[in-house]
Amino acid sequence: MRNPLSDKVIDIKPSGIRKFFDVVQEMPDAISLGVGEPDFDTPWHIREEGIYSLEKGRTFYTSNAGLMELRIAISNYMKNRYSLNYDPAGEILVTVGGSEGIDLALRAMLNRGDEVILPEPCYVSYLPCVKLADGVPVTIPLKEENEFKLTPEELLSAITDKTKILLLSFPNNPTGAIMSRADLEPIVKIVKEKDLFVISDEIYSELTYQMDHCSIASFPGMRERTIVINGFSKSFAMTGWRLGFAVGPHNILEQMIKIHQFAIMAAPTTSQYAAVEALTNGLEDVEMMRESYNQRRRFLMFKFKEMGLQCFEPRGAFYMFPCIKEFGMTSEEFATRFLQEEKVAVVPGTAFGDCGEGFLRISYAYSIDELKVALGRMKNFIDRLRGRKW
Repeated sequence: MRNPLSDKVIDIKPSGIRKFFDVVQEMPDAISLGVGEPDFDTPWHIREEGIYSLEKGRTFYTSNAGLMELRIAISNYMKNRYSLNYDPAGEILVTVGGSEGIDLALRAMLNRGDEVILPEPCYVSYLPCVKLADGVPVTIPLKEENEFKLTPEELLSAITDKTKILLLSFPNNPTGAIMSRADLEPIVKIVKEKDLFVISDEIYSELTYQMDHCSIASFPGMRERTIVINGFSKSFAMTGWRLGFAVGPHNILEQMIKIHQFAIMAAPTTSQYAAVEALTNGLEDVEMMRESYNQRRRFLMFKFKEMGLQCFEPRGAFYMFPCIKEFGMTSEEFATRFLQEEKVAVVPGTAFGDCGEGFLRISYAYSIDELKVALGRMKNFIDRLRGRKW
């Protein structure tokens, strides 16, 4: 029998996040700090709207691009938040999570051999999606001393005559890094000079601390060069509803909708009605959750300092990226032993790119009580390691 499998798919490694999560499910008394999922329930008024849509029998397909009511709400949100105007009729697509939006944008824009610049560490799906779209990923290892921000020098050094897309992700998963308007200005200049396009994953845009999020699409001349990906999973605690959106220029969105049409048909109808309620009346809920995450963020920074564990201060998302290089172990070895000896799951930094070696991703989208127990176990583990070393 001939080989039924695609070489391209076989060559793609499975997600480094799920490995430790799956082990935890079979381990009594284990705590997982590995999955980026809010511990909040979806706010009741949003759930209630989903329930009401079922009670009213709204179980039909929507249009391929999504409910017009939801697209109008997304258009209003982008205008109010970033002074960006997108036509609900042709520049907005409702997707099955933000991840589908990234996949669609890459497939709609790439020809075989086109290069996509990926600043790493980054979300685990970017590199596989580029490869599946027959693009060539070109990674830039971001540095802790630069707070894991992309510098103009790093960008310029990665650009070739085959470069087409820069894929940005700020606030960043896994580092929690952000890029301010001042940070983005020189990046924008290079993008325009080199005639590049940007896919900007802004799924954590509502979860920033100390300053508001700046969308790269809001710079003059960037709206027509940028696909913005966002969604409801992180901000509104709606991970299981599987709903995101993409906005951008009509000529690109038109092709993304075509792929979505054949692959998905339409995002879940119940989720779309709930999302209308989220954008219309749910921003106060987001503020409450953001304040809680910020409390946890400060708590972890205090505890890491108390342990003497090096970690730059994240100002977005809900992740910490502490450095464990002092212990002389790989990230995989540290995470494996930590799980085996203390029953706490964290994600090796290498799950997000080779430059994540020597780091861990720790999510603080968990209750303070869970975080206290987990960090107590981490202190015990680190104390033992330091005792053996010294």
